[in-house]
Amino acid sequence: MLRVVSWNINGIRSPLQGLAGQEPSNSPTALRRVLDELDADIVCLQETKVTRDVLTEPLAIVEGYNSYFSFSRSRSGYSECPCLSPGVATFCKDSATPVAAEEGLSGVFATLNGDIGCYGNTDEFTQEELRVLDSEGRAFLTQHKIRTLEGKEKTLTLINVYCPHADPGKPERLTFKMRFYRLLQIRAEALLAAGSHVIILGDLNTAHRPIDHCDASSLECFEEDPGRKWMDGLLSNPGNEAGPHIGHFMDSFRYFHPKQQRAFTCWSVVSGARHLNYGSRLDYVLGDRSLVIDTFQASFLLPEVMGSDHCPVGAVLNVSCVPAKQCPALCTRFLPEFAGTQLKILRFLVPLEQEPVKEQPVLQPSHQIQAQKQPSKARIHSTRLRKTQGVPKRNQKSLMSYFQPSSNLSQTSDVELPTLPLVSPLTSTKTAEEVAMATVVKEKNKVPEAKDEKEVRTAFWKSMLSGPSPMPLCGGHREPCVMRTVKKAGPNFGRHFYMCARPRGPPSDPSSRCNFFLWSRPS
Repeated sequence: MLRVVSWNINGIRSPLQGLAGQEPSNSPTALRRVLDELDADIVCLQETKVTRDVLTEPLAIVEGYNSYFSFSRSRSGYSECPCLSPGVATFCKDSATPVAAEEGLSGVFATLNGDIGCYGNTDEFTQEELRVLDSEGRAFLTQHKIRTLEGKEKTLTLINVYCPHADPGKPERLTFKMRFYRLLQIRAEALLAAGSHVIILGDLNTAHRPIDHCDASSLECFEEDPGRKWMDGLLSNPGNEAGPHIGHFMDSFRYFHPKQQRAFTCWSVVSGARHLNYGSRLDYVLGDRSLVIDTFQASFLLPEVMGSDHCPVGAVLNVSCVPAKQCPALCTRFLPEFAGTQLKILRFLVPLEQEPVKEQPVLQPSHQIQAQKQPSKARIHSTRLRKTQGVPKRNQKSLMSYFQPSSNLSQTSDVELPTLPLVSPLTSTKTAEEVAMATVVKEKNKVPEAKDEKEVRTAFWKSMLSGPSPMPLCGGHREPCVMRTVKKAGPNFGRHFYMCARPRGPPSDPSSRCNFFLWSRPS
């Protein structure tokens, strides 16, 4: 059996604790634990958000796996965040080592050393357009040898892909997405025509059918979306043998679960929609028709796996993988920074524990021994002098002597002290008990004065620093709201507003968020 899994990991350095517990993501075993718990022969990751200059050895070299990364060469096209890069990565067990590997769909970055080939007719693209489409690191191909139950060996090509997101405010990104879709289809069909089985797996960033979207009825022209039309031409429905839009590939999940509702793979983190499973299905495992019908045994989702806004998807094939004897040249273990040919500067700064070297006596001439003894005596003599120099002289006063009472007053006998007048016997002194009682009464009278002063101070500062006003209550549940900020460009950009704090869900679910909305007053 061959098990393949795809997961939009939303940053390979951040979500590893979703499976690896509290273990830091830079731990040498964190990624290994994630891969082992996914329990797949081939794991395809999307949205790694890592470039080659920041890729660390624990993420690149995992024991028992050979890995392949596609890095973004231009960060400007990443619509989600310009400072990050999309990127994809494929991890293959040593028992599923590919025979060839290639970065990109167009062949622009082909190295002619272990490439896959079969690019199809790309005359509709200019060379510069092909370079731009592959510059964001959104596709990586691995080719494997598989053996069927009948013992026949065949070729299987996996296309790990992260398709672009079409931002409504950026029409140029929709054009980029559709051109990327077109290039993907040309390459996949060219490989299929060359005799290889093909699997396209990853984040396609399109919910194909209304059943794949939580609220398709509220979207205008759902069926007319360009991305959905493209998928109509790429895929064929299960059981359809003829028709105007019979594609070469099949959605493996819908082949096994054609009517399963609420089978989503992506949720909004901000609205907490995953709590009520209010999302969409954007991640797929697509296979050519004969492969899905003849060799696919199952197709599944793993919504229980946390750590990203997506969940893993996968499939099981009734074939075995024939590993290559050597990894392709694009394997990360062959990169100079990980192959041992280039040492990192940190290795030179690691402190080394050295055993103390025991001095062994060396025979020296007698005149040298005496010459060494003489300076040692002088050194001892100088240290003794230095110690005696610190002792104060007898006539020198220390600093503490100035803080002692002077002895001159006791020696002067000419000074006469004034005599105090005798106390009259009629005036009786207060006893110690009376003095104590008077002190207690006096302190009790001060307590209310201090208490009143403290209350006045507290009231004053409360009026000056009133703090945040209490959150308003939502209309549907009468619960405290949550404050949000408008991030969409427009006249209200940056304004604060209140909305229901419950997670987003179906409108018919009373436990989901209500439609309460209130603008925050400017402070």
